[in-house]
Amino acid sequence: QVHVVESGGGLVQAGGSLRLSCTASGRTGSPYSMGWFRQVPGAGREIVAAINWSGTSTYYSYSVKGRFTLSKHDAENTIDLQMNNLIPEDTAVYYCNAGGTYYSNNYHQGDYWGQGTQVTVSS
Repeated sequence: QVHVVESGGGLVQAGGSLRLSCTASGRTGSPYSMGWFRQVPGAGREIVAAINWSGTSTYYSYSVKGRFTLSKHDAENTIDLQMNNLIPEDTAVYYCNAGGTYYSNNYHQGDYWGQGTQVTVSS
């Protein structure tokens, strides 16, 4: 059994910053590639950022590139998403995913999801 737990999120004004963290624990075995997705009502989940299992390569969607930074703790299944210069369009529920397949230009979701954390950016 693998548990994925997110923390962070909340309400911030446009231009502000937030930090999301995520840990996958339990029967994880080897380190995972991991990623963050987000979802707004009425839409599907979209990839935001992802990182390979060793933490040496990252992928960002076009909409967040240059504003968000994803990092991974050494040899652990814990990732941090630093979100700067937030805009109202970043408002969504953010979900952490673990165990997916990482590519340099994409990330295919794995089987393990967190419960989601709300990020709200006011204008």
